[in-house]
This record gives sequence, C-alpha cells and structure tokens, in this order.
Amino acid sequence: MDTPPRTRAAATLAASRHALALLALAASLSACGRSGSAADAPIELPGAAGSQKAQGASAAALASPAALASSAPAEDEPPPGLPAGPPIVSLGGVATPPAPVPEGRPRLASTSMLTRVLARPSTDAKPVGFLRAGAVVEMDPEPAGTSGCPGGFRKIKPFGYVCVGPDATLDLDDEIVRAAARRPDVTHKLPYMYGTVTRGGPAYARIPTEDDLARFEPNLKKHLDRWARDEESGATYGLDVWLKWSAEPAPPALDALAQRITDREIPWYLRDGRRAPNLSGLIKTSDAVKIDEVSRRNGMAFLESFLHEGRRYNVTTDLRVIPADRFRPIRGSEFHGVEIGKDVDFPFALVRRAGGKRWRLVGKKLVDGGELEWRSAVPLTGKQQFFGGKLHYETKDGDWVDDRHAGRIDPAKKMPAWGKNGEKWLDVNITKQVLVAYEGTKPVYATLISSGEAGLDDHESSTATKRGIFRIHTKFVTSTMDSDTVGEEFELRDVPYVQYFEEGYALHGAYWHDKFGRPKSHGCINLSPEDARRLFFWTEPAVPPGWHGAARSLTGTVVFVHP
Repeated sequence: MDTPPRTRAAATLAASRHALALLALAASLSACGRSGSAADAPIELPGAAGSQKAQGASAAALASPAALASSAPAEDEPPPGLPAGPPIVSLGGVATPPAPVPEGRPRLASTSMLTRVLARPSTDAKPVGFLRAGAVVEMDPEPAGTSGCPGGFRKIKPFGYVCVGPDATLDLDDEIVRAAARRPDVTHKLPYMYGTVTRGGPAYARIPTEDDLARFEPNLKKHLDRWARDEESGATYGLDVWLKWSAEPAPPALDALAQRITDREIPWYLRDGRRAPNLSGLIKTSDAVKIDEVSRRNGMAFLESFLHEGRRYNVTTDLRVIPADRFRPIRGSEFHGVEIGKDVDFPFALVRRAGGKRWRLVGKKLVDGGELEWRSAVPLTGKQQFFGGKLHYETKDGDWVDDRHAGRIDPAKKMPAWGKNGEKWLDVNITKQVLVAYEGTKPVYATLISSGEAGLDDHESSTATKRGIFRIHTKFVTSTMDSDTVGEEFELRDVPYVQYFEEGYALHGAYWHDKFGRPKSHGCINLSPEDARRLFFWTEPAVPPGWHGAARSLTGTVVFVHP
C-alpha cells in the first residue's frame, strides 16, 4: 500500500462527557501534512476512535502534541534523562526487555486505550506520559490527593501520577486488564501483528454463530472463494504473521477451513459465546454482535489470532473480533540502517534506488561492473568525478557508483551548537533522503527515509516535510492516523514508534510501504519499522518501561530537517 493521504493523529483520552465538544478547541493541525487546510482536523491523542473510554476528557487532557510541547511550570516537567541500565532497544537492534513488576509490590493497571500520567496529582497538571490498557505499573501505596479525581491519584514509577477511576484501576483482575495483557513486542520491528484490509467486512463483539454469519456476511461463500484463489493476499499468503505469538504450528488455512478446525486456545473472554470486554466502546447493548465495519485502506494491529470452526479470527488492540480473511498479513520492510564506526565508516554511500550498477573505469570509459545491492552501504574512497555529466563516487574496491542511485554520506561540515554541547540530534537531509543520528559531535547511525512526496516545495501548500530545527516533544509506541478527506479516506491503526517534533509532523515507522530512500509520505518522515524502533528508544524523551508514550517540553532530541 502506498503512503496514505494527509493524516492526522486520531484518538482520545479519558473521563468527561464533554470531550466531543472540547476536541473542537484543539489546534487545527494535520499529522504528516500541511495545517490549516479544509482537509485538516484537530490533533487528538492516540486511542480508539469512538471508544467509550474516549467519550470524555478534561480541558487539560485535550492538548495536541504541539500543545504538549508548549511552556509549562517547572513542576510539570518530568525528570530528564534515560532510565539507568541498558536501553530497551539499542541502535544495533538488541532488545533488553525490562523485568515485570515483582509480585507483591503495589501496582496499578490501565483500563483505557490511553491513560494519562500527570506531572502532579491534579487534573490541571500537564500529561507527561501515557499508559495503554493492560499495562501494569508499580506505584506508591498511599493516595496522593484527589484534586479532580474522586478515586484518588497514585504516584507511579518512575514518575508521575495516575487517577484511579474510569481509565485506571487497582484491581489487577479487571476484565480489560486481563484481556489486554499482551503488551507491545518491542523485541520485534512491529510491536503487534499487522494487516491491511483487502476485502471490507464486519467487526464483531464476539465470535459469530452460523446465524450471525448468514445475517452479517450474506456473501461469505463468494468472499471465501475469492480469498482461496488470491495468491497475493489470500489463503496461501502470510499465515506466519498470524502465528507471531502461537506456541504451536497451524494447518494451512484452506485445510483448516475444510476440516472446520477449532483452536484449543481461544481467548478466555470469547469462550462459550461471551463478548469481549468493551474496550472499544462500540458494544452498546448486551446482545450486540456486529459492532463495526472495516474497509479498504484500513490498517490494523492485532493481539490474538485463532481458529474457530475452520475460520481464523483476529482480535484488535481494542478487542474487536474481525475475520482474518479480510486482511493481507503485513511483515513490514526488512530494511534497516547502519551503525557508523561499527558497520561502516565515512565516507560511504547508501544505495537509495534499485537498479543501480557498479561501474569499472577502463581507460576513459565506464563499463558495467555488475549490480549494486539496493539499500546497501558502500564504502568510498572520497574521490568523486563526473562521467557523462553525472556525478560518480569511487568505491574502496575501485568501482564507481552514480549519485542517481547512491547518496554519499558525510559528517556534518559545520557542527551546530547542540552537537558541540554533547546533545543527541538527528540530521535529516531531504535531498538525499537520509537521516544521520549524532551523539554530540559523533555520528552513530545512518539510514534512508521517505519524507514528504512534494520534496522541497512549500509545506504549507503541499505534502512536503516542514524544514527547520525542532525538538521531539511527544512519543507513542503506537498511534492511530486517519483521514476523512473525500476520496482519500483511510485509517491506519497502531502506526509504530511515533515521534512528534513539530505540530503534526512526526518520525514514525511505516508498515504499509517499502520505498525508503524516495520521497513517499504526505509530510511525516517515514522510517522502516526497524529503524523506527531503534531510534525511538535512542531519542528523548524516554518512554519508561511499560508505558505507551511520553511527553516533555523543550528538551527532547533535536531534529534538524534541511534540503
């Protein structure tokens, strides 16, 4: 799937019936696109669109990512710096998952798609982080005040306060906590199982019966026949994606369907005709069955996948039950960048376009020296020359590569003040479609990106990426992006490793395309899922273990976007 049209981060927070009216007061911004156009919509914080948990939020909760980066009292700022110990994910891709909270310690759990962590025990305080349903965090045992929170605030580790109420509980046996216990898998490039919709259809509150299928999917036989014949995204494609967390092998999809196989490990909350806990907020009655629709240009993330009477069903992160045959399983790009000084040293080039050649200089003429591996890092001598009016770089093995296919990467020629001061920063070159990460003056990582497809045009009137010097202010392990622009409607749930740096502009993983090295987005800086994962845990503000997001004003990692 191509990078979608202009996007806005979509979702919600927690707790008052006035949310829908208050959301209109949020700044008119567009994630990954220009602001102020008719297509734009308010930025909201990520969660489940239409969620019961999302029907309300205090005015303080309704800050956009840009608003979260505004000035605030010093006491509303989280402590700086990464947690002690090894990073959760290193730039080399090595994951060191944090240990769970030990049994016996006082703990609190999130019961909402987005639970705010506040700087102070007051609903007037600024959010400094976010939890997602199923997260269990350690807390101080004593209440810390009730300002705007009848259930009382609890101070959680490593910092911040959470209101016990509609979005958080002390009951670790709560149905939502148990059903959403599977956490994002940060050991992998994609934190959940992913799919994009190929054939629209219903989403259910429970596993549908034969009568339900006849009512809500009257063309099911025709649909399954097409699915069986589709070699690109049908029954024979991508079963391994749905088995991400399965402990046992599964039969081929068509065999399972013919034999009407049912898994032994159907999620507990769906057994015996039960409905899923209402995390989505879409279950309006006690007899609800079909609660939603999915359509093409939708992308989804899933917590569970299982067989029931031969058909595979997936459970979304907000606990909707959707037939897996409506989706193309997504593996995500295998590409990732290189560690400078470990994988490669300056000068080098990154091959950003397929079809490139190595050229050998014979006399004064270049001859074909073989294929150039797409997206590889090619060590250079530093010598460059024009042949036939095209710039070429000499490789260390004596060949030549041309600038149309491979972009030369050099360290910053003039070190900015933040680099001299020892800060981490990201150097994003729109012309070369390259990102280089620095620790002070030391370059440590380089990779290919996909910035706005309008290139160097005006970001106010096109899909170009906004250029300038910014700081990352808000991060989410996953976030939903969608658009209701006529003719461009789409919804991409749980976009991975999102880092907002200016208004609605963000760095984030893109699971729907593999075009890194070429302008492709509608304003955001697209990264391969693996690059997004590595950089997410390298930048500031740090997201504490078990949290789903973090926010901090004015002190996040610098992002320098330039031609």
